[in-house]
Amino acid sequence: MRIGNLSGRLTLFTEQGAVDVEKASGGRFGPEPQAVYQVWEDFLDWGKDAESSGASAFDPADLGSPAPAPPQLFGVGVNYREHAEETKLDTPDKFPPVFTKFRTSISGPVTTVTLPEGGHTDWEVELVVVIGRRAERVSAADAWSYVAGLTVGQDISERIRQIEGPAPQFSLGKSLPGFTPIGPWVVTVDEFENPDDLELGCAIDGETVQHSRTGNLIFSVPRLIEGLSATLALLPGDVIFTGTPAGVGIGRNPPRWLRPGEELVSHIAGIGELRQRFVSA
Repeated sequence: MRIGNLSGRLTLFTEQGAVDVEKASGGRFGPEPQAVYQVWEDFLDWGKDAESSGASAFDPADLGSPAPAPPQLFGVGVNYREHAEETKLDTPDKFPPVFTKFRTSISGPVTTVTLPEGGHTDWEVELVVVIGRRAERVSAADAWSYVAGLTVGQDISERIRQIEGPAPQFSLGKSLPGFTPIGPWVVTVDEFENPDDLELGCAIDGETVQHSRTGNLIFSVPRLIEGLSATLALLPGDVIFTGTPAGVGIGRNPPRWLRPGEELVSHIAGIGELRQRFVSA
């Protein structure tokens, strides 16, 4: 099942097109995309038998984030060995570093992003997990049952603001307007033959800059959920950015930053793609 946000309304996406959930369910579920995660089990029961006769064509430019206002958003750093090597950071042993991206930076999958003047703006394609039910002290063996679905994310990062100063400002450097595109929709876990090993990557103006598989994560999705839920409660609708593979701009010699006029296309097999066009301030 694929669910998402079309022009601000909760939508089921089928082979026939987009189905407005509020209308198709006779008002059983409301129009707000974020609210569905609070009643996720009921929604799954309805969705498996939902009619798609009212499906219609849609413009991808009208898609918003499928999780536009998560209660909590977790960013995971240094979770691929090759990325640790390129950025000259130690590989995490017990658990990876965790930060947040403030939710005002969240956008949909097809956007135009303004680059900050004088900045060093970088790209980081990531598998994104959306939580479907409250999770506390969850074991890795049970973790997938707490996941509503998977989607694509870009952890766009302003490196100067992130790293410089008397102390790093990871969350601020990663939370400028439009720096958290998510989408194009959330795909339920049952749609994947192996949700632990998905191909992902991104390209700038057609040139591949990142390419890997989520099977290369140091800490898999179940281990991330186990570790996070051992410290705090994960809530329905929470979003977890699971980390980025090698190929980011800061890891190049010389470093390579996003430039006005460029288009960044990010993808994960079995989910879809994001498209960001960059403009000057």
